[in-house]
Formats: sequence, C-alpha cells, structure tokens
Amino acid sequence: MLFSLPFVLIGFVLADKEFGSEQMDIVWILIAAVGARGLALSLNRIIDRDIDAENPRTAARHLPSGTMSVKTAWILAGGFLSMLLLAAWSLNVVALQMAWLPVLAFVIYPYTKRISWICHFWVGLCLALAPAGAWVAIAADTHGWAAITGMLDGHTEFLWYPEVFFISFGVALWIAAFDINYALMDQDADRKQGVRSFPASYGHGATMSLSVALTIGWLACFLLTGMHDFTDRRFFRYTLWVPSAVVMALINIFVMTKGARDATESDEAMGRFQKTLFRASMLTGWALLASLMFVES
Repeated sequence: MLFSLPFVLIGFVLADKEFGSEQMDIVWILIAAVGARGLALSLNRIIDRDIDAENPRTAARHLPSGTMSVKTAWILAGGFLSMLLLAAWSLNVVALQMAWLPVLAFVIYPYTKRISWICHFWVGLCLALAPAGAWVAIAADTHGWAAITGMLDGHTEFLWYPEVFFISFGVALWIAAFDINYALMDQDADRKQGVRSFPASYGHGATMSLSVALTIGWLACFLLTGMHDFTDRRFFRYTLWVPSAVVMALINIFVMTKGARDATESDEAMGRFQKTLFRASMLTGWALLASLMFVES
C-alpha cells in the first residue's frame, strides 16, 4: 500500500478535478485499493508457498512455517476479493466489469517468475493499474465506457491520454526498477530453485545498469505528464511535479549506484541497501502526490 496508495490518490485527484466526484467515491476507491493489495499479497503467498519454504529469507512466512493453513489463506483471499468487488460495484458498472483485470494480473504474476525475468515488469503492470483504476472509477461516472474507449458523442477523444497514460507507464517502470533490486536479496536462492529473476539470470552489474535505465525511463514518463503542453490549462498543476520527479529520480539513481555497489560486501550491507532503497522508492510516490496536492490546494 505504501507504494500504490499515493498513485491511487493521484489518479483520483486528476479525475476529480476534471469530472468531479461524489463524497463516498474516495472511500470506495480506498476500500478497493485495500482489497486489491490484500488479494495480490494473498495469492502471491499461496502460489509461492513451496518456493518460499526453500528460501531462508522467506521460510518463516506464515504458510511455509505452518502458522497459517492454506485454507485460511484462501478465505482471506476471498475476503479481499469481496472487498474489491463490493467497492467496484458501489462505484459504477464500468469499475465492476473491469474488476477482472487486476484479479487476472495478480493470479498470473507468481507464475511469471518461473518463466522469465519479465516478472519484474509484470509486477510493475499490476501497480500501474492503481492510478488508472482510480481515474476510471471517477471518469466512468460521467462518460461510462467512453472514458476508456474514447468514443464520445460525435467524436473520439482518449481522455486518459496523456496524463493517466504516462503516469501509469511511469509507475510500471518505477516498480520494475525497485523490484529487480529487491530480487538481489534472493539471487542465490533463485538460481538454486530455478526462479528466473533478473539478478539470478544476469548478475549484480546488469541489475544496477537496468535499474538506472528504468529510473530514467520513469522520469521521462513523469516529465511528459507534466510538460506535454505548455499552453494546456492543466499545465499549471504540474509546476511542482516536474522538479519533484527530477529530485526523486536523482535520489533513486544515487541509492541504486552507490548502495548497490556497497551491498556486495556483506549481508548486512545488502540489508542496509534494501532499507535505503525501499525508503527512497516509497518516498517517490508520496513526494509526487504532495507536489500535486500543494498546487491544487
């Protein structure tokens, strides 16, 4: 939630300013976000329980250690799914009929790591649905399916482009950059178990290079969000967004390059690197949200 919530709120803020919203909309969006996060985590733990049991870092989790039964985990997953569906139903019919998309993405994700290092981009896709989903939940109240298809009365206009498109694409790259570094902790275990993470496949140096490239990629997406049209009435809302994105990208790159090099020295150094990277990555979303809210206030 610390990673996805700020972008859920960003999606809501953008749609609210453009189309307006009802008082309960933000409540249902937050309930949907909690349900989606809980469902994704539950499915990942259930599907990956055998892999987790063989990894020293994850062997103490509830399912591998036996402190929770698989049946209980499925009940929890069902509860979170119910939260997501109830919230979507309470928002509008488009939100409800599109609820299958994140569910399918969550189910597929644990299996991608068994096939290819594309798994890091898949988890990025899962979180990219956060701002897009929140935006659709509001926009569809006004435009129905046209909020997605762009087929408005008498003309075609993709209301989600460029803002929501570039923000969502940027989130996907941002999460992928974090996730490939997170996988450094399990590099040796992944190789033994046949988990095809990027670090396990290509090593530490390539991981650092790709994560920096992805960070430059998400920075470009967020800059395009804020600078797509200097004459657009929406440009003013991004006056703090652009410098915030630049600063956070530089911080992330610094942590990834310096911290990742130091992390090879010992397990303790790896732990410090992961904590620092987690904080820098998590702060990125909240800094962007704050920059948007400050201008809009």
